Amino acid sequence: MEAAPVPDGQYTAVVYGLIVGGRCAEAVSLLSRELQRSCRSRGGLSLLGYCHYQLQDFAAAAECYEQLVALHPELDAYRLYLAQALYKAGFYTEALRAVSPLLDLPAYQGRVLRLQAAIHYAQGDLPAAKSLVEEALAAAADGGPGAAENPSERADAEINLGCLLYRQGRHEEASSKFAGAMQVLGYSPELSYNMALCCYAAKQYAPALKHISDIIERGINQHPELSVGMTTEGIDVRSVGNTMLLHRTALVEAFNLKAAIEYQLHNLKAAQEALTDMPPRAEEELDPVTLHNQALMNMDSQPTEGFEKLQFLLLQNPCPPETFGNLLLLYCKHQYYDLAADVLAENAHLTYKLLTPYLYNFLDAIITCQTSPEEAFYKLDDSAGMMTEQLRKLMKQVQEARQNWDDEAVKRAVNEYDETLDKYVAVLMAQAKIYWDMKNYAMVEKIFRKSVEFCNDHEVWKLNVAHVLFMQDNKYKEAISFYEPVVKKHYDNILDVSAIVLANLCVSYILTNQNEDAEELMKKIEQGEEQMSYNSPDKNTYHFCIINLVIGTLYCVKGNYDFGITRVIKSLEPYNKKLSTDTWYYAKRCFLSLLENMSKHMIMLCDNVIEECIQFLKQCELYGRNIPAVIEQPLEEKRLHSGKNTVTYEARLLRALMYKITGWTP
Repeated sequence: MEAAPVPDGQYTAVVYGLIVGGRCAEAVSLLSRELQRSCRSRGGLSLLGYCHYQLQDFAAAAECYEQLVALHPELDAYRLYLAQALYKAGFYTEALRAVSPLLDLPAYQGRVLRLQAAIHYAQGDLPAAKSLVEEALAAAADGGPGAAENPSERADAEINLGCLLYRQGRHEEASSKFAGAMQVLGYSPELSYNMALCCYAAKQYAPALKHISDIIERGINQHPELSVGMTTEGIDVRSVGNTMLLHRTALVEAFNLKAAIEYQLHNLKAAQEALTDMPPRAEEELDPVTLHNQALMNMDSQPTEGFEKLQFLLLQNPCPPETFGNLLLLYCKHQYYDLAADVLAENAHLTYKLLTPYLYNFLDAIITCQTSPEEAFYKLDDSAGMMTEQLRKLMKQVQEARQNWDDEAVKRAVNEYDETLDKYVAVLMAQAKIYWDMKNYAMVEKIFRKSVEFCNDHEVWKLNVAHVLFMQDNKYKEAISFYEPVVKKHYDNILDVSAIVLANLCVSYILTNQNEDAEELMKKIEQGEEQMSYNSPDKNTYHFCIINLVIGTLYCVKGNYDFGITRVIKSLEPYNKKLSTDTWYYAKRCFLSLLENMSKHMIMLCDNVIEECIQFLKQCELYGRNIPAVIEQPLEEKRLHSGKNTVTYEARLLRALMYKITGWTP
């Protein structure tokens, strides 16, 4: 931001006025211009370094303090400021080198010990950090040369100890340290955030959200200028920038943690809203954690941008430690196995630092599966075997804790058991997918049967068992026994159940002559959609449509095209609400099958059904102009022609084929 010209004799007053008013960006512009004329000005460099620090441009602040240390080596304070700026900028080795001469100076010893501890903590060297924190505490207690000058410095050392306890997994002890420090210092948003983080790590989401709510409420009341929630409401507001004021409110951290909690609870919309509720900043001003969370929580709707953000973060130092693992998992999810292998190979130094042995082995097996499915299966089997033993041990711990009436131990053991079970299910599904892709459904069923001891109550496991039974033509009754409990669990909110689960259950009812049950379920779904349409008129729901599509497809597969195609056509009415990329995918498969069989003279259709088909395709042409026929993969270099990748284009092609095969004229 360009500063206005300053009248003669008022330079100092104007600069300090800008700084006091929080307009540090303007002060930087003014000071930079002045320093071009007098580059050795101590006052100018000092103020410029301070302003850069307030704007969290720590690299630029470090440059200013480096010049001041060179110009005034006798002033030790500048050396400390230099070390702090280097630490904040992520230059840990340089920060340690800059601060070490101050360790022998009594006036600085306490602050130097705490800064060194923070640097080692950031580097992941917890033993060194703990030793320095304890040294600072001991010096304060002894009243020696590094003794704390006031209670706040003692509280600061306690906070550092709390951070160490957090990293060691001792979350309750860490939280009590932060609470103790808050009693000394008064309410602090940063300490409240630390306590929320401890609760989050211990999976105590309710108290974590209470701390977060306190931070947000105080931030809104005390600093309305930070425009909290304006972006979510659709109000276009200016960026508030990365000021120290924003940092002290801990609002960014609180909203990121809230988003993480909602994401863990599978409330994706609430997680996305938490990210847009935070004070507005330009994309280039976003911190790494916010950028990471934006990528992760908008991956379904904006996969290309999500991959770009995660790839960018991986090149930064430091970056959120979860970035590496999440990028690899997302590559595998989107079937970019070569890219995942390349990232693993190029970042070998991060593999052992940021990936757990479980995650590394899992990713290694998934990538290996593309070239050697058999080898991948055995790798996954080894992981499954280890987790089976772990689950049995944890089950025993839960039983022993219950016998000893130790509620805390029960809670810890159950949480650990659930986490391990989720990992085990992921490995199991990866094993099953190998045989699923081969269409060897009997082997998939065998894999699932072996895991019944642990997974009997796991919903993901039950659904996948149901799917594999459904795919074996003679096991529809068994499939029903697995689908029904899942559907009944959500019966009051039937639309919370996946459409394909409901469709498969309906088909299973029909194929086992339980038509009344199928009709009752479909009626319930139709009522749910009507209620949804009443409550949210602009929201499209596809459950009933997809069920009819699946039933129509079933009849087409059985050769009853007259009924099957008619069912498919009816399922997409009204077209402005039901026609989408997914529903068109199912519909066009039935039409292609119909046209293939007609061209081979294997079936004959009634004229009225042919007329119905032509009218349907005309309607798809009309309503499908802006609907992609295929969702393109996010990282594909060669893009489909925008005019051809529409439902309209494909519907016109199908209509032309229909005319050609039937001999009808348009």
